[in-house]
Amino acid sequence: MVEYVTSGELTSGQGEKGGAVRVYLVQHGEAKSEEEDPDRPLTDRGATEVRRVVGVANGAGSVMVERIVHSGKTRARQTAAAWGEALGVPIGESDGLAPRDDPAIWAARVTAETGDMMLVGHLPHLARLAGILLAGDPDRPVLAFRQGGLVGLEEGPAGWSVWLVLPPAAV
Repeated sequence: MVEYVTSGELTSGQGEKGGAVRVYLVQHGEAKSEEEDPDRPLTDRGATEVRRVVGVANGAGSVMVERIVHSGKTRARQTAAAWGEALGVPIGESDGLAPRDDPAIWAARVTAETGDMMLVGHLPHLARLAGILLAGDPDRPVLAFRQGGLVGLEEGPAGWSVWLVLPPAAV
C-alpha cells in the first residue's frame, strides 16, 4: 500500500513497523549549480523544501530510523543533517551512494539490515536502487524521485514494497 501524502498530516497507524524493516530513500534537496558553487550546497529553496518534508513526516511520527547515511556530498550531507536533527539520530557518510555508484552495493546492505534506516543520496543511484529492491532490475524505472522528497520502502515476506511517498510539492 502506498500512502501519498497530500496534506500536512499523515493518518494514524503509519509508522508502526510491525516487524517489517523499512528503508527511507531521500534525494537531496535542490542544490546550487557547479558554476555557482563547486561544492553544490542546497539552495535556499532546497533547504526550505527539505525542512517542510522533514517537518510533516516528523510531526506525524511516520519516520523512525536508527541511523541516517549520506553520500558525503555537501547537498546530501545538509539534507541528512536536517533529518538527523529532527529525528535525533546519528548521521554518517558512506561509500556506494554517489550518483553513478553500483546500486547493488546498497541493495545487499539494506536487505541485510535488521533496523530501519535512511539513505540520503542522488539520482540516478536512488532510482536504480529502488529498481533493484522493488523489481529486481536497476534499469526498470519504478519511482519518480523529487529533490528533497521522501520514499519509504518496507521489506515483508513477499519482498520490498512502497509504503510512503512524500514529495515537497505535497507539503
